[in-house]
Amino acid sequence: MPNFLIEFFYVLALSKKIQWALILGVVLHLAITLLGGHMVANFELQGSMKALEEVFANKLLRKYDKIALFTFASFWVLAIKFYIKDKKRFG
Repeated sequence: MPNFLIEFFYVLALSKKIQWALILGVVLHLAITLLGGHMVANFELQGSMKALEEVFANKLLRKYDKIALFTFASFWVLAIKFYIKDKKRFG
């Protein structure tokens, strides 16, 4: 196994901050996506706006997806910053 891969797994195993950042990124991404799907599934309009219901639902769903993706990416960037800092500390 290459040295950089061994070093990566070593730092990952020792750093709880990196582990929590990765776990929280995935969990919050899934939670926001599921919450958005649930909120859009219960979305209804009345009267003449009924025709626009699907358009608004898709727009809201895309907003939830963007928020979930931003959360996911920001936690992974945080994990990368923690990795760089802990690599210097452990190595």
